[in-house]
Amino acid sequence: MKTDSIFYRIFQADPGILFELLGQSSHRAQGYEFKSVEIKQVAFRIDGVFLPTPEAADQTVWFVEVQFQRDPAFYQRFFSEIYLYLNLHPDTVDWQAVVIYPKRSIEPDYHHVFRANLNSDQVHRIYLEDLNEAVDSVGVGLMQLIVADSAKTVTQAQALISRVQPQEQTNPRFATIIELIETIVVYKFPQLSREEIESMLGVSELKQTKVYQEALDEGRQEGRQEGKLEGEQSLILRLLNRRIGDVALELRSQIQALSLDQLETLGEALLDFTESADLVNWLQKNRA
Repeated sequence: MKTDSIFYRIFQADPGILFELLGQSSHRAQGYEFKSVEIKQVAFRIDGVFLPTPEAADQTVWFVEVQFQRDPAFYQRFFSEIYLYLNLHPDTVDWQAVVIYPKRSIEPDYHHVFRANLNSDQVHRIYLEDLNEAVDSVGVGLMQLIVADSAKTVTQAQALISRVQPQEQTNPRFATIIELIETIVVYKFPQLSREEIESMLGVSELKQTKVYQEALDEGRQEGRQEGKLEGEQSLILRLLNRRIGDVALELRSQIQALSLDQLETLGEALLDFTESADLVNWLQKNRA
């Protein structure tokens, strides 16, 4: 599932969820618009920015980044984008930044370089694995649903729907929440039919929205991509076994973490390998 995509859809649909994650009132989102902002001079795009409307009492700009892949250079990029934005918008009154990680192990190492930022009251790091399941917040429940494993996804989705459904007719926010729950489930189970998902969630009619169709198409595409990736990994490992003998378990894990493009590059490079040291050196030079 493209987690950044679904997160940004959630924030667009209900900006108050960001503040719920921070333990604040969702009413703080009133007066904000969630947008993607392009910094044209350097071809940077900040995917998530809460921009205050001109009439809002609080003129703080909130930068939001969803980081579900390990990226050693993440903080360099993140803070560069923020300060470039501030340079181009000198009238900014104040700013806050939020980074959402699925778990602590995804956060880059050596972030002491940015300790002045990370230890300030302007930067907030949220680790979804730490969310309290007992918190009575539909928004937090949506976040937990995104990172839930397949075994828990259905029961958590059903519980959320049962909480929200009685209020769907009287509050447009809850109607949107139900659509988001359905979308997350479609992302996670793209192989299931519409009827199967309806039965699983206990809903009478799965909403055939544009978001639903995009989620379905995207999920199927990712499924095909994952299948291609697994096939490439298997081929590379077989070729390596022929060239240099059995590949150590640690090296196998590193190979399985490579992208499809990196695997294709490795497939060309391994033709020149004669020993395990060649593979070790290649992985060190091409580590993601």
